Amino acid sequence: MSGHFPFSGKANRVSVFAFFEAHDWGLEAQEKYFEAWYQWTKDYVMNDADLKAAKGVLFSSDHFGTHADHDFHLHGYAVATRMLDLGETIKGSILPKLDHDMLHALEHDHEEWIAAANAVAANHPRPEAPEIGRYRHV
Repeated sequence: MSGHFPFSGKANRVSVFAFFEAHDWGLEAQEKYFEAWYQWTKDYVMNDADLKAAKGVLFSSDHFGTHADHDFHLHGYAVATRMLDLGETIKGSILPKLDHDMLHALEHDHEEWIAAANAVAANHPRPEAPEIGRYRHV
């Protein structure tokens, strides 16, 4: 099902960022991945009359989510936080409407989005994390 999406379950910005780290994606690859989800979500919302009425306004500006373009803690969490905001919309409003075949198609698309982000990562490798010791959040 959809358990492998970074916003599934009890996700937060740290777990979404961990998804990005596990794929070894720098900011460019993270952006590519986010943009794929954003476009898919926007298209779905705008083609569903109920969701368009309820959520269409979320897609009316250049930025998405409460935390658009804000970074938290260590540098690099901005895309993860936007992905979490978008993921909450997907998880709460779209996934419940999808039948088995639609979820399967989404999982297939998701694999393609990961491959596209991996291609970007190959050209723009993630910089090495600085050594900041045991208390990484401090």
